[in-house]
Amino acid sequence: MRKVPAPPPRRGEERRSWLSGAPPPRWVRALPPVLVGVICAATLASDDRLDIGFLLGAIPPLAVLSYGPPATALLCGAVIVLLTVPAFQLDRPGDADLLTVVFVSVLSVFVSFVRSRRDAQLDLERTVAEAAQRAVAPPLPERVGAVRCAGLYRAAQSGTLVGGDFFDVRDGPFGVRAVMGDVQGHGLSAVATVASLLGAFREAVLDRPDLVSVAARLDRRLLVDAAGARHSELFATAALLEFSADALEVRVVVCGNPPPLLLRGGRATELEVSPWTPLGLELADDCAIEVSTVTLRPGDRLFLASDGVVEARGAGGAFYPLAERLAVLAAGEARDDTLLERVWADLLRFCPDVEDDVTMLVLTPSPR
Repeated sequence: MRKVPAPPPRRGEERRSWLSGAPPPRWVRALPPVLVGVICAATLASDDRLDIGFLLGAIPPLAVLSYGPPATALLCGAVIVLLTVPAFQLDRPGDADLLTVVFVSVLSVFVSFVRSRRDAQLDLERTVAEAAQRAVAPPLPERVGAVRCAGLYRAAQSGTLVGGDFFDVRDGPFGVRAVMGDVQGHGLSAVATVASLLGAFREAVLDRPDLVSVAARLDRRLLVDAAGARHSELFATAALLEFSADALEVRVVVCGNPPPLLLRGGRATELEVSPWTPLGLELADDCAIEVSTVTLRPGDRLFLASDGVVEARGAGGAFYPLAERLAVLAAGEARDDTLLERVWADLLRFCPDVEDDVTMLVLTPSPR
């Protein structure tokens, strides 16, 4: 069975903190029991009575952040016991103070119960959402036919796995075909269009005999979707590739997308292709679209990037120089997935706040 690499962490997963839904860090979980231990140790070790009993009042709310109802109830019970044990003499609380602590403890246990139920529901919804998004854009296998594949995707909308960019590589009766595209908009609002285009591409791989007809199928799909959409101007940019049986020749159609870059001999050069208008504008005529054919050599790699990469601006307003940086980042016989991570890290250094979806794809001819 072919091994499928685990997908890299998404942008939303990288930036999500414990204040926005991620599990709390260890120091937050350790804070309540550590605070109880410090107060007990300080009280027993001191010859004079220490007025630090008020610190115990912070333990029930802190426990709510990290623990479920049983552990929260246990910590709250420990607070009440410590306040009533004569040996500690923690401020010697009166009846009103003790009742206040008991009320806060009971309330904390209830809040912990509500939070636990809410977190369980959110985890279930997140799992369902991730499964649905991965069904739309599953991780690429290491190899499709005679082509090695590696892809990297970072959605602009935090917490999502799919946005306005898409890519796929499929093997069919007419060879290995790949697509990379960017639909109008980004984030969850563009997922429906992405799913529609990917479905059309996967069908076209099986029954369309040439790359131009595949582009025409995607164009028609967008026109049909736009007819019933709220926004009539529904378009997408795309780059389509078709490899020969030995993967030493590739045919390319570019519809508004940045042309692929060819990595060869330590240099990165943009392929000379005949660009065409974006899909969905009812301009994709089978006779008008030109297919560019490129001969590949062993060791060549094709690097495709979306607008989110080439249009990222640095502090001075300059665009990210992908072609210049790529040759340097690819030095040292870097693996395809390693190259993608290097480019992503370099892009973040150049433009720390990337606001668009970022998609990169590396295709390497590798005849068996």
